[in-house]
Amino acid sequence: MLNLRPVFLVTGALVAALGVTMLLPMLTDLLSQDAVHRADWSSFAIGATAAIFMGGGAAAASWGRIDSIGIREGFLLTGASWTALVVFAAIPLALGGLDIGYVDAFFEAMSGLTTTGSTIVTNLDDAPPGALLWRSMLQWFGGVGIIIMAFAVLPILKVGGMQIFKSEAWDTSEKFMANATNYSIALSLIYLFFTALCFVMLWGFGMPAWHALNHAMTTVATGGFSTRDASLGAFLTVGRAPLDLVVTVFMIIGSLPFGIFLVAILRGAWKRLFTDSQIRFFITIVTVLTVLMMFRVLNIFDDIDPFTAFRLAIFNVVSIMTGTGYATTDYNAWGPFAVGFFFCIMFIGGCAGSTSCGMKVFRFQVALAALVVYAKRLAHPNGVFVARYNQRPLTDDVFVSVLSFFFVYFATFASLAVVLAGLGLDTLTAISSAGTAIANVGPGLGPIVGPSGNFASLPDAAKLAMSAGMLLGRLEFFTILVILSPAFWRG
Repeated sequence: MLNLRPVFLVTGALVAALGVTMLLPMLTDLLSQDAVHRADWSSFAIGATAAIFMGGGAAAASWGRIDSIGIREGFLLTGASWTALVVFAAIPLALGGLDIGYVDAFFEAMSGLTTTGSTIVTNLDDAPPGALLWRSMLQWFGGVGIIIMAFAVLPILKVGGMQIFKSEAWDTSEKFMANATNYSIALSLIYLFFTALCFVMLWGFGMPAWHALNHAMTTVATGGFSTRDASLGAFLTVGRAPLDLVVTVFMIIGSLPFGIFLVAILRGAWKRLFTDSQIRFFITIVTVLTVLMMFRVLNIFDDIDPFTAFRLAIFNVVSIMTGTGYATTDYNAWGPFAVGFFFCIMFIGGCAGSTSCGMKVFRFQVALAALVVYAKRLAHPNGVFVARYNQRPLTDDVFVSVLSFFFVYFATFASLAVVLAGLGLDTLTAISSAGTAIANVGPGLGPIVGPSGNFASLPDAAKLAMSAGMLLGRLEFFTILVILSPAFWRG
């Protein structure tokens, strides 16, 4: 029998905790100098009350000791908790001064918690400070949540090849930490440290403290929500320090496996940051793509110097590839090559165990290893060849999981693109919107959903379809698809 008690207990506790965090943006609105914005505090008061009472009630009704959670309960808990958090996180956005309906608020909350960065808000420059802070907080929560999931949940559920990280994650937990809770707390503290460091760097280089706080949360989370309509480009004025390079560094940090940071701190094994095959592969991809785009920028603009071309190239490559989605310029104006280039790299993502989105680079490594072994076996039928990842042999179940993930990933992308096209979106908008939702990137392509636009004009049905795509992409597809299988409920 499926044991629903731990599902209701943990989900209810998380929703109640979310309600408590709503008090911070409520206080922010109360302290606002603008009387109109100050009145927005009530939306967070209502949202907090609903979340605390309903979440707390569900947790209290299911209270009791949980000795273990089975695989089926793990799948259900993951999907239920993320969905419930989005449902309640949307309440203050719908009731507040953003003047949006619940569907738009649900889309915004889903985009925030999944660190996608797609937005329907059309006037960020004049938005209430509480709403801006809440959007940033949602992305920050989503970032730390996916880190913990990547090390504590997905390896056990064997989702998309993540089982190859199971022994590394839990060996570290057993050797250095008392239990999984302490392990998660340690990862969260590292995440908090990088956020604080990013804030200090942005503030120190000239960004106002309020904006620096919000951008620090959404940068390390590789989320991309900004406090200004022009995104990070609003702060890159003439004579100001290159804030885009600071943000680029922390986007890269957010895209590295946080478990490696933990091992480096506790063991003193800092060499792992330079010897881990996933990190080296990720840095190599970023370097190659940056060089390609740098030469493209130099070719487009005759009056640009190499350093400025490098800044434009590396910022936009890292922003799109890691799924952050910040913008300093409209790369749609860089020509067809740039449009196709950025559309392709949005699916890559960062490292497993990071806050980044996309397919994750380790899956490309596994797929390449499988291709190499297959080619060797064709050339030498009697030979024995073993594919390895980080000096460890890869088993057949890992190959099957990764290849299945690739198939489901692109099948879902194609299906969502067809659905969006059927809802009236033009071809470019439908395809790029589907890609940005599945890859959790943020901006799409074209004049409507590109870096200079947003998703406000899309029909409600399209926003709900994209919200489903964001959740599927963030939770690695199988976590949700398994729940939809009739066999899951039959036991």
